[in-house]
Amino acid sequence: MQLYAGPLSLFSAKVRIVLDEKRIPYELISVPFSRATGYQPKHPLVVQVNPKQQVPVLMDGDLAVYDSTLINEYLEDRHPDPPLLPREPQAKARCRQLEAAADEVLFPHVLALIYEVFYEPVGRPRDDERIAAARRAIAEQYAGLERTIGEGAYLCGDVTVADIGYFLTITFASNLGAPLTDAEPRLKAWYERVFARPSVQREVQGLMAAAGNRES
Repeated sequence: MQLYAGPLSLFSAKVRIVLDEKRIPYELISVPFSRATGYQPKHPLVVQVNPKQQVPVLMDGDLAVYDSTLINEYLEDRHPDPPLLPREPQAKARCRQLEAAADEVLFPHVLALIYEVFYEPVGRPRDDERIAAARRAIAEQYAGLERTIGEGAYLCGDVTVADIGYFLTITFASNLGAPLTDAEPRLKAWYERVFARPSVQREVQGLMAAAGNRES
């Protein structure tokens, strides 16, 4: 099994944590990335097998799987223990919706910060209005999570892909000037519980090392 992944790709990080949690051996193929050029030139295999031409891509024999959510669902089917999705259909559906919300509702605001804060805009100043709007929207998402998060250890009972997705998205947001605050005590406690997992700590260390690289 081979994983084509980016060193600072949030969605690659999701898959690496799942592989680590499930103790699945794999070969990591790190696709070159820099702040100046991004993923250009793109890796030829990624271009060949993924119409979106994006990492991550998982190769399992002659099967190519792309999109982090689909990869993680494949890994769940292929290696069901330890489970990272509930077994019961309704609980599984709720958990999948939470993961989708992390990717499709919260992340777009984080992506605005990536473009305006992480990258250096070319030929124009940073858009302060866009940055402020993204941070306000992220704070609103945090407030909603704080109102709905339960007292249990994780979002769906045991740790799942929903926890992994939200943790990483919040981590990226925090590093771009939209951290959790004292107004979200339950969410902060949940974050610390997820961060305490060895697989998550290893991934965060790898992300920090990549971020400190002058080419990343």
